[in-house]
Amino acid sequence: MMTLYSSENCLDTHRVRVVLAEKGLNVEIIHIEQDRSVVSDLAELSPYGEPPLLVDRDLVVYGTWVVTEYLDERYPHPPLMPIDPVSRSRLRLALYRINRDWVENGRIIETSSGAKRVENARKQLRESIIQSDQLFGLSPFLLNDELSLVDCALLPMLWRLPAYEIDLPSKTTQNIHRYMDRMFSRDAFQRSLTEVERAAREG
Repeated sequence: MMTLYSSENCLDTHRVRVVLAEKGLNVEIIHIEQDRSVVSDLAELSPYGEPPLLVDRDLVVYGTWVVTEYLDERYPHPPLMPIDPVSRSRLRLALYRINRDWVENGRIIETSSGAKRVENARKQLRESIIQSDQLFGLSPFLLNDELSLVDCALLPMLWRLPAYEIDLPSKTTQNIHRYMDRMFSRDAFQRSLTEVERAAREG
């Protein structure tokens, strides 16, 4: 059985948990908040000593992008990336932009102690998502006809919008709201959530 060192409320580890749930993989999940003794294990297994970290037999994999791509290649059904290089590159570029433009602002909101910096990140994130509404109406999933690692990367951040105190106007973000309703109701996404993450959205 694989072991995932995770956190109960973390954008990066949640992305990995979404991938695991979508693939229906059997994995032991250890949340560091529930067992502080594993912190020393993380320090021994990774030079960074932080989740997400995946142990699969003798292999130790860390770094969100590395872990999610490893899972998709190691357990290819259902595939979460296209087969052809051009399509894969397009989705990887989308992943890069989501991480730079959206996820990084989410991290600032979660971790920064500077009120002005948090407010700027909140404003940038809100405006960027609103401007992207049309993209969410082009295909069943974001930029693809099938669920991909792009969706798995994006959903944890969208789930946290109420906790970030970001509201999206329904009149100008109809596509995004439909996307979120559809994706959040997926059984796999519901299984990816911790109780802490559920409570955070409910306020």
